[in-house]
Amino acid sequence: MYRVFEALDELVAIAEEARSVPMTASCVVPRGDVLELLDDVRDALPAELDDAQDVLDHRDRLIGDARAQADKTVGDADEEARTLLEDSRADADRMLADAKAQADRMVSEARAHADELVGDARAEAADLIADGKDQYEAVTARARAEAERMIEAGKASYDRSVADGEAEQARLVSQTEVVQAAHAESARVIDAAHAESDRLRTDCDEYVDGKLAEFEEFLSTTMRSVGRGRQQLRTSGTPDYAEADHRSGRRR
Repeated sequence: MYRVFEALDELVAIAEEARSVPMTASCVVPRGDVLELLDDVRDALPAELDDAQDVLDHRDRLIGDARAQADKTVGDADEEARTLLEDSRADADRMLADAKAQADRMVSEARAHADELVGDARAEAADLIADGKDQYEAVTARARAEAERMIEAGKASYDRSVADGEAEQARLVSQTEVVQAAHAESARVIDAAHAESDRLRTDCDEYVDGKLAEFEEFLSTTMRSVGRGRQQLRTSGTPDYAEADHRSGRRR
């Protein structure tokens, strides 16, 4: 590098000492000396400067290639991003459709199950009501039969008492000394017969009333069970039929 600066100084000296051309800013320099000094400068310059010049010469091409590569990379990235976005949207739409179909299927199944439960509840309620009616008719028939039997027994006892009283009265009438006693005994027997008939009728009424009260309690329990079942259907949609069946079976 020292030879470069020395050659440059000599060139400056040659230019300063050269003869000037009249009427111009030019000068006359020895061509051979100048060329020799320039060769010395060229030889003294390091090879790296030549490489640097090549790099500078190819800078625009390299920058252009780099820009083209960057544009291509950005374009490829944009295309890949668009592809990924489209695939993501397609996957999201498919997942949404699958979720909607699953939800619709679950709703349909829930509605079908609810309808089935309501049908079972209605059938159970109908069976309970039918059983209640059957038991009501059976209890009523037994109560009526028992009442009629007791009434017939009371009438028979009353007739027997009246007949006995009339026979005793007729017997006593034939005896003048006991006419008053016969009348009194006849009246007592007749009153006793009436009292027995009233007692039998009262017992019959109490028996029938007790049976009807038991049946009324059974019907009230059944209606409460049906009401709880309907309330469970309205609130949760899944009534506890096992418990209702257990209570209805225990009552039956």
